[in-house]
Amino acid sequence: MAYYLAVDLGASSGKHVLARIVDDKIEFEVVHRFKNEFIEVKNSDGTNSSRYWDLDYLFTEIVAGMKKCAEMGKIPSFVGVDTWGVDYVLLNSFGSISGNAVSYRDERTSDIPEYVFRMIPEEELYKITGIQRQPFNTIFQLYAQSLRSPEELQSAQTLLMLPCYFNYLLSGVMANEYTIASTSGLVNARSRDWDDDIIRRLGLSRSLFHEILPTGTILGELTPGIAAEVGYNAKVALVCTHDTASAVLAAPLTEKSIYLSSGTWSLMGVEIENAVLNEQSRLENFTNEGGFKGSYRFLKNIMGLWLLRAVRKDFGSRHDYNYLSRIARENEDFPSIIDVSDNRFFAPASMVDEIIKACTESGMQVPETAGEVSAVIYRSLAAYYGKTAEAIERLTGNSYDTVNMVGGGTRDKYLNKLTAKACKKRVLVGPTEATALGNIISQMLTTGELKTVKQAREMIKNSVALEEYRYEHSTF
Repeated sequence: MAYYLAVDLGASSGKHVLARIVDDKIEFEVVHRFKNEFIEVKNSDGTNSSRYWDLDYLFTEIVAGMKKCAEMGKIPSFVGVDTWGVDYVLLNSFGSISGNAVSYRDERTSDIPEYVFRMIPEEELYKITGIQRQPFNTIFQLYAQSLRSPEELQSAQTLLMLPCYFNYLLSGVMANEYTIASTSGLVNARSRDWDDDIIRRLGLSRSLFHEILPTGTILGELTPGIAAEVGYNAKVALVCTHDTASAVLAAPLTEKSIYLSSGTWSLMGVEIENAVLNEQSRLENFTNEGGFKGSYRFLKNIMGLWLLRAVRKDFGSRHDYNYLSRIARENEDFPSIIDVSDNRFFAPASMVDEIIKACTESGMQVPETAGEVSAVIYRSLAAYYGKTAEAIERLTGNSYDTVNMVGGGTRDKYLNKLTAKACKKRVLVGPTEATALGNIISQMLTTGELKTVKQAREMIKNSVALEEYRYEHSTF
């Protein structure tokens, strides 16, 4: 039985998950974990001048995790990489990076959307791409780069989305995969290919954009150098390289399910066959991102556990997530709620101060303790999930009876209960390692060891313990 290795990179951490099929179940284990944080370069006045990813460090960790498989005597036949969306690298004619891999949390794009919309009206752009307005979308990052560091674009020969860059380092093959490319705001939602007209109107070179390959493509084997370093050879597969696409693939969904991927971001939506490109969908800031085998993920990006991560930084490391959850529950009657979709919470200097300001400005009771701040975050996230579930039903014209929560955030049972209450639906929780398992499933479907998505999801249900929450029975 073949082993499959998922390299799952998140914006705050990464891991390697090794898996195989045993007795009609997916047997998996985490073999390597590591932290990931962007590097901040400060101006002389203390403000941030740049935030970028340490790609050398990340690739060193990728190789380190692959080596561990050899040390364990469990050699993967296939390996796939997934990451968060929108971020990219530019490569010069020598195949080296031109400039830094700037993080989506960098401040360079804060005012860029309005410049782009003068060239391509927002309504028109949405009808073409179906991608929601987020200031950090690749389209805005590229235009910001063309204004602030045009020499990097001029010297560049190739643009690769972040997971595709790591695939290139592993296999030597340059190619972008559909699900990650779809997050860029540069892909036509109907053709599922780069939109030449958008690229031209932005003044970018079409030659930067390599062919978009479908999920399930085998790029090739590890380069001789990487194979020698890790101690074995393996095939590099184009999985659902966008982490949310992988997470959704591993969610045991039915036609009556809404998915909610809970992590640094909360991604809430449904699987559909045709993109929703109407004006109401745009106004409510829903997006149509690529899914497995050309499907669409109609969803909303919601500021997720980033809010808790940021207040932990303010409070100090002694306030871990379990502690924040407990003190939030102890203050569950605190009445104030913030709009978690407000960009003011995207990257503030102090999340606690920003929450206090938001409550003050809206005339709500101002939180004064860590418990009250935590309660505001938990109640606000759940309330926004409920609001989003209602919008999904309204915009799709369908009703749903279940919210399937996946991802690391589902370890927080208090948030799960609040979600059931706010959405007024059954909540099915699991798998926690949905992104890595979706990565694995992509590989298994590519090799034919699994035949259909339905079969894969049934196997997930048999392989992991799922928890259920009923809103009518929720007590707080």
